[in-house]
Amino acid sequence: MPTSLIARGRRPAIALALAALVLVGLTPAVAAADPFVVTTPYPAIAVAPGSSASFDLTITAPREGTANLTVSGTPTGWTATLHGGGFVVSGVSVASGKPATARLDVKVPGDTTVTEGRMVITAKLGSDTTTLPITVSVSAEVAGDITLDTANPILTGPNDTNFSFDLTLTNGSAQDQTVSANTTGPAGWTITTKLSEAQAASTVVKAGSSTTITVSATPPTDAPAGQTVLNVTANAGSKQVTAQLGIQITGTFKITLSTPNQLVSAHGPAGSGTTQQIVVKNDGTGPLTNVKLTASQPTNWKITFDAPDNTIPTIAPSDQATVNATITPAGEAVTGDYQITFTANAPGENGTNAATDNLAMTFTVETSPIWLLAGFGLIVAIIVALFYVFRTYGRR
Repeated sequence: MPTSLIARGRRPAIALALAALVLVGLTPAVAAADPFVVTTPYPAIAVAPGSSASFDLTITAPREGTANLTVSGTPTGWTATLHGGGFVVSGVSVASGKPATARLDVKVPGDTTVTEGRMVITAKLGSDTTTLPITVSVSAEVAGDITLDTANPILTGPNDTNFSFDLTLTNGSAQDQTVSANTTGPAGWTITTKLSEAQAASTVVKAGSSTTITVSATPPTDAPAGQTVLNVTANAGSKQVTAQLGIQITGTFKITLSTPNQLVSAHGPAGSGTTQQIVVKNDGTGPLTNVKLTASQPTNWKITFDAPDNTIPTIAPSDQATVNATITPAGEAVTGDYQITFTANAPGENGTNAATDNLAMTFTVETSPIWLLAGFGLIVAIIVALFYVFRTYGRR
């Protein structure tokens, strides 16, 4: 047979072989179309009574359409809800190569007697149906422990301090927990409780993780000295944990010196004692102890107090003590105005003064009554003498 005829006979065979190869290559592409199926990474889990569980669902389909979703087999008392996009859903839009997602939330009551819940998620796309079994076992042993701790449970400072505590909530359970917290304290206090998520009322703490809760407390300006307790309550899922924080108010210390009639002047004769009442008031929020009274005066003057050792043992907040000061000018002091200063000191820590105040007064030295009497007597004597002289020698 001529070579040309053989070549012509082979050409159709080669064409058929090439067409077959092309068809064979196309066959896997058709077979690779997405199956209609619902999947979740963890279809069987264990939770504690009173807990919630969530299942992330992925729905794939070979064609475009709406897949209707339902849940069956939910145990009595349990709730099972399908969510998507922030809504409760009953269907999702699917398309080939574009999987849809949804979430199944299961709530297990705390008093359930069911030890294993078996539910089925059913998806329908036209005449096609697929199912996904879900198993939720219930056991108290998987609850784990949720703790609330702080390294500094007690803070100390005056009542103008903004106290801040950092607490750590640890989720030792086997499930993610939604956490919220609040703090209560005495009336008049300004208290804020913040989660690590700024401005968030709640946050999700994953299993085995922790979050920070910050409590800030500002006492009122008139808060008394002493310890104040703040109660922190954190809700993690169905569990509630509490902690107590202590604030030791050291108080503010302030002394005010005055007189009963608010006058800052006194008077008396030289060489004689004049009593002046001094009012020592505690205008702070902490008690004053061992309040020492002193005075500065002109040379050779003497000022004493009727308080033992010139000391007031204690003055409670908003209370006052009255002390009698005896002012004795020098005997040779001439008539006129003199300046004296009273001082009150309350000792603090490390030898410092917790509070101090001064009261400046003007003391007027008056002419002594003795000299007045002496002068009057001298005048009388002179008059008597003159009368005698005129009477005796006036007749001559």
